[in-house]
Amino acid sequence: MRHVIADSSPTPWNMPIKRRVSVPQNTQKHKTMASSNSLLLVSSLFLSSFFCVSEAQSSAPVVQGLSWNFYDSSCPKVDDIVRKQLKKVFKADIGQAAGLLRLHFHDCFVQGCDGSVLLEGSASGPSEQDAPPNLSLRAKAFEIINDLRDRVHNKCGRVVSCSDILALAARDSVFLSGGPDYDVPLGRKDGLNFATQNATLANLPPPTSNTTKLLTDLAKKNLDATDVVALSGGHTIGLSHCSSFTGRLYPTQDATMDKTFANDLKTVCPANNTNATVPLDIRTPDIFDNKYYVDLMNRQGLFTSDQDLYTDKRTKEIVKSFAVNQTLFFEQFGKSMIKMGQLSVLTGSKGEIRADCSVRNSDNANYLASVVEDDEESLSEF
Repeated sequence: MRHVIADSSPTPWNMPIKRRVSVPQNTQKHKTMASSNSLLLVSSLFLSSFFCVSEAQSSAPVVQGLSWNFYDSSCPKVDDIVRKQLKKVFKADIGQAAGLLRLHFHDCFVQGCDGSVLLEGSASGPSEQDAPPNLSLRAKAFEIINDLRDRVHNKCGRVVSCSDILALAARDSVFLSGGPDYDVPLGRKDGLNFATQNATLANLPPPTSNTTKLLTDLAKKNLDATDVVALSGGHTIGLSHCSSFTGRLYPTQDATMDKTFANDLKTVCPANNTNATVPLDIRTPDIFDNKYYVDLMNRQGLFTSDQDLYTDKRTKEIVKSFAVNQTLFFEQFGKSMIKMGQLSVLTGSKGEIRADCSVRNSDNANYLASVVEDDEESLSEF
């Protein structure tokens, strides 16, 4: 198989937490190019990176109600609690990182980053989790978030929302897989309701989407072409079921897919088996790096929504920029995640801080019992 550029970034298990967007120091060690043609290619692509992706693009402003130091007084160690536990989780199974990152995406794209995807269904109807795009969300990811919530609440009391914990977990999933470290503005409240299945379907672009649909849908969320390409880079880690891309293999092969790559996929995903899984990034499936974009340049993107980013002239040069400049990708990914992580957040008196991430407080019998006990204790003082 053909390769364009290859970088490697070790998993930074012991690197300290830093603020805003920081990039591992060794992410720009490019391999020596053997020919002058290759050097010219790299030079031209580096130049295009400055025109297509503004390195000076400022971080998204913080929306009212969120701040960089929201828990400095009430839970100053929340970042450390989350990261320390996730180091243990990922040491046992690094595959969980992709599951947590995807969970954050699916939360934010549907009625905002309010933790509504964490809510289980009830007698009032099915939850977001029951919508087809969310059926493949990892069950373990939900367990990890609730475990983190327990650890944070045991240390600080019920002051940190589940939606904030999910945002922190997504950030650490990126960093502990080898990607950039970026700050997360905090102060989100948890939503009181989950979206309908129709709303969930309407807000999660399927893997069969072309670039026009992606740009149109995400523009409604104030995400531009650079954000779309950068956030798609989250597919540098994780797995996909065959059912998400076999339409590109059968009955005829997608012309934009490399033939050797297609034949390899067919051995894993025969026409009558859609349950098998393959890595989203064939080069470094468990490392958060820029190889996803190298895949696209080699026509080895798995989804239509991935490969079309390199086919479409509106996004092609951005893909090239990230493929040859990992630092540029890391910086933009952090900025775009900060921007996405503030979509339609609930703050202040809106929403709540759930005692259990999977249940609204009004439906939580244990929570209601504790409230009654607290009220009785208060009355006994008079």
